[in-house]
This record gives sequence, C-alpha cells and structure tokens, in this order.
Amino acid sequence: MRDAGMTLGIMQPYFLPYIGYWQLLAAVDRFVVYDNVKYTKKGWINRNRFLRGETTAVFTVPLKHGSDFLNIADRALADDFKPGKLLNAFREAYRQAPFFGEAFPLIEMIVTAPPRNLFEYLYNSIQIVANYLGIHTSLIVSSTVDIDHRLNADRKVLAICNALGATRYVNSIGGRQLYSPAAFAEHGVDLKFIQPRAVSYRQFSERFVPSLSIVDAMMFNSKQSMRAMLSEYDLV
Repeated sequence: MRDAGMTLGIMQPYFLPYIGYWQLLAAVDRFVVYDNVKYTKKGWINRNRFLRGETTAVFTVPLKHGSDFLNIADRALADDFKPGKLLNAFREAYRQAPFFGEAFPLIEMIVTAPPRNLFEYLYNSIQIVANYLGIHTSLIVSSTVDIDHRLNADRKVLAICNALGATRYVNSIGGRQLYSPAAFAEHGVDLKFIQPRAVSYRQFSERFVPSLSIVDAMMFNSKQSMRAMLSEYDLV
C-alpha cells in the first residue's frame, strides 16, 4: 500500500558533500542510503573539496586496497588513515572563519568517529550533519529494503519506491538523463528532479567559490542561515 504523499530520495553516501546533497535530504520524507552498490574510485564517495586560502584543495579519507567490484559496505578505511592530519587541514583552512568555534567540534566528532567500515563511517557522518542542520528525514539503509537487489538503474529505484510505498521520487538534477517520468508514472510514482539555486555566502575574499563541501558552508554560516539554504531549490 502506498503512503499518500510520501516522497522518497535515494543516493549513495558521500563524505561531507556539498549543500545540494542536504537540500535533497531535506526535501523528502524518507531517504535511502545505498550500501550495496559498487564503490567508484573516481567519484566523490570518500573525498570532497574545501577552501584553502583563495584556492581549493581536495580532502580524502584513504581506503584499504580492495577489488573494484566491492560494494561500499565492503570497503574499509586504510589502517594508516590519520584523522588528526585531516583535522589539522580543516583547522588551518578555517580557523579564522566566523563559525569555526561552532562547526569544528562537529567536524572533529565526524572525522574521529570509530567505525572503520566505509559505509558505517559515511552513514554516521550523514546522521551527525543532518542533525546539526535540523533535518529530520528518516534514513534507511538500502540493503534492509525487501527487494531483489540484483536489479539496477531505474528498475532498482522503482522497486525501492514500490517496497516503501512512495508516491513521489526526487532525484538530483543529473538524473534527468537517466530516468523517464513516463516510466515512473506507469508504476504510480511521480518523478521530480531537484534543481539547486545559486547559493552564495561571504568567504574570506570577495570571489565566491561554489560547490565546496558542507564543511565550508558550516564555517561561514550560522545554523539559521544554513537552514534557509536548504530550501533554495526548485523541483522540476
């Protein structure tokens, strides 16, 4: 049975992703986080960008060597991962930011979290940031949904929607090339795409650098301002 008006989002977990990820999370009633999909080396699952001076740099959580065919839930953090080194990079980059004192303890909690399993580490970070931003969307781990997990692409998404009784599915704007509204409508699901509006705020210089990790937004904005940013999108 479908839950009238229930909106669902489904995404891979990412480490401290940009504001658009959190807009999607805030826009839906339930949010499925993939644990049983393949880890992609060239993606942004365990890395992102932050501001260093007036340029950007990439931060990464290193992983143990593993097969290219392993799922996210089967990957682990590297034994030589040094949380203190990553924290020092954030500290040096943002110690003069106006909300450093408020945001840094949260980042420290995330970076030094005990899980060594990649999915558990990322899932924990999503929970912590969502709570900080006042997002109360229910999180669901994909492998716990009762479907045939051998399905892929839109068939897997539709199976999850049907299993959870979703009437609307919201995907990132990049999914317009992957998913057909007509195909979803045939299964009773209204397909929408979230289009983030241009979000900007004062950084260290007059030139704004967009699409950085949520860490950057947290360092330069109050919780109230960030909550306002969560609604800066259109559904198309």
